[in-house]
Amino acid sequence: MNTALEPTLHYVTCPGAAARGSATNHRMAYREWNATGDPACPRIIVCVHGLSRQGRDFDTLAAALAPHARVVCPDVAGRGDSDWLADPQGYQIPLYAADMLTLLTQLRQQGPITTLDWVGTSMGGLIGMMLAGQQDLPLPTSIRRLVLNDVGPALSWDALQRIGQYLGAPLRFASEQQGADALWAISTSFGPHTPEQWLALSRPMLRPAPEGGFRLHYDPAIAVPFKALTSQSVQEGEALMWQLYDQIGARVLLLRGKQSDLLTPQTAARMLARGPRPRMVEFEGIGHAPTLVAPDQVAAVTQFLLAPETAGSA
Repeated sequence: MNTALEPTLHYVTCPGAAARGSATNHRMAYREWNATGDPACPRIIVCVHGLSRQGRDFDTLAAALAPHARVVCPDVAGRGDSDWLADPQGYQIPLYAADMLTLLTQLRQQGPITTLDWVGTSMGGLIGMMLAGQQDLPLPTSIRRLVLNDVGPALSWDALQRIGQYLGAPLRFASEQQGADALWAISTSFGPHTPEQWLALSRPMLRPAPEGGFRLHYDPAIAVPFKALTSQSVQEGEALMWQLYDQIGARVLLLRGKQSDLLTPQTAARMLARGPRPRMVEFEGIGHAPTLVAPDQVAAVTQFLLAPETAGSA
């Protein structure tokens, strides 16, 4: 972890889901990393985490990118320092995507945005696909480069069921270390980490519990719509996601843990053959999902995002 630079914590107020009869606003937290010397640097890189994670997952990557851009790492609604939603049915991709548009509007008010890139791990990649695949959205500028970290339009039903077994469980831990150990027990697919790396990733995942000890950082109700999924509803959602994927105009880098059970080799092969036709980098010994902490993983992302434009590139 880079300790020389620390992010600043900000909030943006997002509208509620009025279509479901709950128009209560909620605040979304985000941390900004910026070592450019320009508080209104026009280059923005948004990094969005996975289903049960939070924005501090990107500390290592953000520190590497901060000399070149404003790196913005939100806590998606119900996670980290963001508000919990009054209606659990709001914990779905459309609301998350709407929140990101509100965030980008706030960032644009601080200064022009001329370059917009997106790094999305798992759920964060689905949000990125939804934004990059619609041409009529009020984005400050089109997403230029998109990193999809171990996610695609089709998700393995078996992997979703595996995740559903632990999502939302009311866990309590006597200490940070006990919490880190429990998180490791369900996250070994993330691949090798030193004890120091894993504790650094785990600390933001824990919050003091009112009765003492620690609990997980997120609203357990994020599991409500997730556990209502069926294989049929997942297949119906895939059709929409493939349509969005095929409409992406950004250059795309697809990252895959070679042992991933969520992004199958078959889905990855389909992604390479259609739509934005991404370049793929696989990481041996990693499942779902690469944490973007290891030097080779950080290098893959930074080299893609910071590479100069070439003739005919997005």
